[in-house]
Amino acid sequence: MMGHSILWDIMQQREVLYAKTDFTDEDGLKVSELEERFAELDGWNAESDAANLLSGLGVSEDKHYALMGELSGKEKVRVMLAQALYGKPDNLLLDEPTNDLDMETVTWLENYLADFENTVLVVSHDRHFLDSVSTHTVDIDYNKINLFTGNYSFWYESSQLALRQQQNQKAKAEEKKKELEEFIRRFSANVAKSKQTTSRKKMLEKLNVDEIKPSSRKYPGIIFTPEREAGNRILEISGLSKKTDEGVVLFNDVNFNVEKDDKIVFLSRNPRAMTAFFEIINGNMKADAGHYDWGVTITTAYLPVDNTDYFNSDLNLVDWLGQYGEGNEVFMKGYLGRMLFSGEEVLKKVSVLSGGEKMRCMIARMQLRNANCLILDTPTNHLDLESIQAFNNNLKTYKGNILFSSHDHEFIETVANRVIELTPNGVIDKMMEYDEFITSDHIKELRKKMYGDK
Repeated sequence: MMGHSILWDIMQQREVLYAKTDFTDEDGLKVSELEERFAELDGWNAESDAANLLSGLGVSEDKHYALMGELSGKEKVRVMLAQALYGKPDNLLLDEPTNDLDMETVTWLENYLADFENTVLVVSHDRHFLDSVSTHTVDIDYNKINLFTGNYSFWYESSQLALRQQQNQKAKAEEKKKELEEFIRRFSANVAKSKQTTSRKKMLEKLNVDEIKPSSRKYPGIIFTPEREAGNRILEISGLSKKTDEGVVLFNDVNFNVEKDDKIVFLSRNPRAMTAFFEIINGNMKADAGHYDWGVTITTAYLPVDNTDYFNSDLNLVDWLGQYGEGNEVFMKGYLGRMLFSGEEVLKKVSVLSGGEKMRCMIARMQLRNANCLILDTPTNHLDLESIQAFNNNLKTYKGNILFSSHDHEFIETVANRVIELTPNGVIDKMMEYDEFITSDHIKELRKKMYGDK
């Protein structure tokens, strides 16, 4: 409740005055003023409003009166977010608010902010979240700040269209204008349904095509090309089970077959379950029970969630990448150039790379394998929006199998055609779109049963 500083101050003053043993007439007048202001600020519902925010953000009721020092790191983040939202401030500034939130909580936050009537400034790498809550996009690049009408997807698609037009010298100005106008009409007709729909659509319809500019941002060249087509037998999983060293069941008696062209997103309430599953099928960890069997035509490329061991080296980028594929120095520099490492950067020691740079190196390494099955454990970690977008675009058209986990709603929705949730009591396995999976009442009930919810 401290998030509403005015109301919190009034509540503190009330407590002090009511605790006085020598209550004076002057104190009575002051209390009267405070009570009036308290009522105006809906103070009588303050506690229930705070509880609703905490519950919406996934903080269980038994923790509502716990001390901050007693909470886990992730719970503290959720409480701090609730504090920022509390009191409906005139200006709300959110820096990566979806970090450490599960999909259900992110959806709740999207809906809350879509209905929020005041100003919101948000920084996020979650494109679905940005599309759900934003009406304008601010692009900060090369020390320039530009404000654009529309959400992230509108900005990205329109700026890419403008860039293609700029590169097409033959097209006439009138033709380009008509193409942009048609794009605006089509996009405004498909605006997601929310409280913002009407206002967002009106803003787009009023948009002048001259306001659409090509972006100066650079996107890495991520292109996965299978060397051979996969046969009909991809991967068979039989009775696979795994517990942590502490005895926590990650998944139990998992049985399914991966079919040709499957692009499967794996979900679990416990993220360690997906990582353990991927480590097992890559031969890096032993299952407690069961077995797996890859088809003879299958070649895999694995992107682990923890890549630390790959970079405990004094090699530079060119030599490091050369370990994982055939080709001379010029070839490896070309690959690194596609991943936006240029000039002297390719001679840097891999041990000093940032998290994002390491991820781009790991993706380059994967591309050299020309695999027909990609295994990706939270692949958008540490990546900037340009890299996430390029990665996402290629996986949508990739001619092979993909087994992956992710926190990125848009990434999952546009890549996956099958959803498998790993639970302590088996799997939920559905051939459906992700949005349908997370909104289905039937699956919500099934999840409660599989996780043993009371």
